[in-house]
Amino acid sequence: MQNFRRITQGIFLLVFLFLFIKTESVGNDELGYPVKIFLDFDPLILMTTLLSAHNVEKAFYLSISLIVLTLVLGRVFCGWICPLGTLNNIVGPLRKRNYISGASDRHRWKYYILIFLLVSSMFTLQLVGFIDPISLIIRSFSISLYPLFNHSIRSFFDAIYSLNVPGVVEVSESVYSLIKKSILSFRQPVFNQAAFIGGLFFLILGLNLVEKRFWCRYLCPLGALLGILSRFSLLKRSVSEGCNSCGACAVVCQGSAAPDKKEDWKDTECYYCWNCDDVCPRNAVSFGFKEKKARASMDLGRRRVAVSALTGLITVPLLKTAPLSRQDFSNPRLIRPPGSVDEKEFLKRCVKCGECMKVCITNGLQPTLLEAGIEGVWSPVLIPRIGYCEYRCTLCGQVCPTGAIKRLDLKDKTEVKLGLAMIDKGRCLPFAHATPCIVCEEVCPTPKKAIWFEDASVADRTGRVKKVKQPHVDLALCIGCGICEAKCPVLGRPAIYVSSVGESRSKTNRLLLP
Repeated sequence: MQNFRRITQGIFLLVFLFLFIKTESVGNDELGYPVKIFLDFDPLILMTTLLSAHNVEKAFYLSISLIVLTLVLGRVFCGWICPLGTLNNIVGPLRKRNYISGASDRHRWKYYILIFLLVSSMFTLQLVGFIDPISLIIRSFSISLYPLFNHSIRSFFDAIYSLNVPGVVEVSESVYSLIKKSILSFRQPVFNQAAFIGGLFFLILGLNLVEKRFWCRYLCPLGALLGILSRFSLLKRSVSEGCNSCGACAVVCQGSAAPDKKEDWKDTECYYCWNCDDVCPRNAVSFGFKEKKARASMDLGRRRVAVSALTGLITVPLLKTAPLSRQDFSNPRLIRPPGSVDEKEFLKRCVKCGECMKVCITNGLQPTLLEAGIEGVWSPVLIPRIGYCEYRCTLCGQVCPTGAIKRLDLKDKTEVKLGLAMIDKGRCLPFAHATPCIVCEEVCPTPKKAIWFEDASVADRTGRVKKVKQPHVDLALCIGCGICEAKCPVLGRPAIYVSSVGESRSKTNRLLLP
């Protein structure tokens, strides 16, 4: 069973990586694969989104199947399926000696975190994305690890090519071409906060050097939720009278569930990994659909539970008392992806998974820091200078698991306004420097150009008069895609830039009254 579990873990990890790689455009506006399926099966995101937004996407009802699976087979997701759990399993053996913490109460931490998240969600504060394992691993891979992998591979083959060794270059270029077609991104992705987010991920893996599967045992809120459900599972672990309490099972237990304690073991911490069954020298351990055993008490401590719930409650007004919470206030640089719902609703739904950033074909979607307040950290924002919103692309809406970004068809997408382009006449070449430039109008993608010209005669410093075309923005036609800002030849701060004012998703963030 141990070998079978390892094979199953490997298969699910490969499926996860395959779907992650396929979260990228290949020329069509359809991905063709269920790339967000792991998020759709996440019951913790289902619960918090339902509590905070009072609505969930239909695909999220797939997570009910994981709830049913847990009620039948126990906490098998943690031991057999979870990609983050598998990575922790891979790193865990780096710690040669296992630490047995059967008497420790640190396993309670994740239950307090779960209570905190559920209570804050009840009062419209969606924080689960920061620490949910599926959201965390996708975000870490999208923003940090995958760009790191791309850069390393490209640099490696560039170095071989620069050596120009006959025979070696031909082979390396053939291999490189194959890799580019299969696992590398079309262009090198770059993200703000990549080092920070990657550092947090490596810290989680590094905790395995403190104790194997430290994250899974003590910090994972999804594991806490599944642990509670597993108390009622039909598949039971039992120990026969042949057990002599040798402790061999405790050494190999992944969840530190104190399996050597017989009836006092922590059933909520069991990953159903079957290690104890495989290692038992007397074959005293078995799993089966047997008569129900009396469940061990799950004492989390009333005071600590109350403190966790109260902390979740107090956190809501602390984070909501920010200028962005005002109805008449908006951050002009907070440009959300096309199809995004109203900002308050957006923050209730977004789980900061990074899927939209991974799939953005121009790399324009970046993780926020404090542009949307603390509750909006790592949510997507369009930074046109890095990459504009492609006029005929709707991929971000296809991968969003919670409906924070609605899926649009191409016709609706071309009518959505992300914001409005503004012209800085002090930096614009035709206005400020009597220099002809028509780049912004040339790249404007709308069928009827949203940028139009006014013929003008301007004089330079010598008094020589020049005829130039001075650009203006049509408020009715501009959709705020940002391509004009991205392509503006004025370096540094461009002469034309996009503001969130006029965005379709808001009825108050308007430049002009109706």
